[in-house]
Amino acid sequence: MIGKLNHVAIAVPDLAAAARTYREVLGAQVSQPLPQPAHGVTVVFVQLDNTKIELLHPLGDASPIRAFLDKNPSGGMHHVCYEVADILAARDRLKAAGARVLGDGEPKIGAHDKPVLFLHPKDFDGTLVELEQQ
Repeated sequence: MIGKLNHVAIAVPDLAAAARTYREVLGAQVSQPLPQPAHGVTVVFVQLDNTKIELLHPLGDASPIRAFLDKNPSGGMHHVCYEVADILAARDRLKAAGARVLGDGEPKIGAHDKPVLFLHPKDFDGTLVELEQQ
């Protein structure tokens, strides 16, 4: 059902410093910061040969990333995102297997302008999972 790894999202307390580390220390191709007001984050995409890293920083006090950084002041892995061919079929199969879909269970448009869903971390060994339709 799941396809390739689309990205790993890392919450960071200092977006400019994190982007600089990936660009200057690791030699990666790094995007400019992209505010995503609908998601309460500013994102920097780090392009790798086989996937992406998504650096997340809170955009406003109501950001879901703010609460994560309050618990993890140094930052850390926030979620992994897997691609799926049909997000509704994937959702239905996962729910039938007992997995919990966060929110109202309906896909939202994510930072990559594609439908996404998030799955409860307690159902996936403590990892927040995002599914993105390709």
